[in-house]
Amino acid sequence: MSEQVLAAVRTAPGTTELREFPMPDVPEDAALLRVDVAGICGTDVKMYAAPPFTAPVIMGHENVGTLERVGRVFAERQGFSEGDRVFVEHYVPCRRCEWCHRGEYRHCEATDWRTNADARRYGYTSAENPYHLWGGFARYLYLPWNAVLHRVPDEVTAALAGIVTPLSNGIEWALFDGGVGCGSSVLVQGPGQQGLSQVVAARQAGASLVVVTGTARDAARLELARVLGADEVVDVDREDPLERIREITGGTGVDVVLDCTAGAGTAPVLLGIAALRRRGGTLVVQGELAAFPDFPIKTLTEKAITIKSARGHSYRACELALAQLASRRFPLERLTTHTFGLGEVDRAIRAVGGGEDDGVVHVSLLPWAGP
Repeated sequence: MSEQVLAAVRTAPGTTELREFPMPDVPEDAALLRVDVAGICGTDVKMYAAPPFTAPVIMGHENVGTLERVGRVFAERQGFSEGDRVFVEHYVPCRRCEWCHRGEYRHCEATDWRTNADARRYGYTSAENPYHLWGGFARYLYLPWNAVLHRVPDEVTAALAGIVTPLSNGIEWALFDGGVGCGSSVLVQGPGQQGLSQVVAARQAGASLVVVTGTARDAARLELARVLGADEVVDVDREDPLERIREITGGTGVDVVLDCTAGAGTAPVLLGIAALRRRGGTLVVQGELAAFPDFPIKTLTEKAITIKSARGHSYRACELALAQLASRRFPLERLTTHTFGLGEVDRAIRAVGGGEDDGVVHVSLLPWAGP
């Protein structure tokens, strides 16, 4: 094994460079992962363009690979051995707080970089911290005793496992947060990797109607939404989405709205509120609006709408995502549209942000490809 590890490091806004880090010594309660695939999502685009801190960071929080070194205590605690293929969640929780004991470690303070300067989360932690390898845009990833791992089924290739994160988010937000189930009518706003994953989750759960909205630029994605199970797709640039949804539903509206738009402002939220049924619908919001003047709280209360925020995924959602991939029920390999080598990180991130072509859905970085 090489004594140095090659990694792509974000050094400034919109800038990465290849650096080498010493291969870490692996304590008895830790492990080392050989990274096969690191997925890239919209959050990476934001963190790349406007980093929240100046420290150098190895980005990459959707990581799949093979355990190359496993300490004895790590093996006993985690139940994994050298040679096992695993998906690594980006959370590195404390395992001691109330949230961790509830199984909701995504809310643990020890893994929340927004409120804890010393937090550990893959793709967000400074490479200057001990062991350095805290992101998947590298050939190896350091795994402490409290890393959260999932075994990848033999039927699932590394390339396919690269979409576990968006698929698990889709399951979490549609099924667990949105309550989509048998007979539900669903509006998915935004046919990106998260939105398309929610189409699959809703269809798997037995939804009777799945409608997906997008723009003219999303033509290829909207067509893929149909392939994955959407009943209707709506181009909001060519027709009035609210009128079309009312036409599709016979004027009743939908039970659940899942907002997966990026940078679209308040319009999708307002459309979601209007498109929900007359009483008791649910709106799941994934965006991060800084302000919302004139929010229609009166309409919200009159229609008895429940609004939930979408944030991350649970252990159960990841397990269901892996089972979904292994089932081969849906052609989910079509979500991974582009791959790049380690020396092409800047281009890969720009591709997710819309800088390549209109057909990009999910981008996978292959750390062992290229220079």
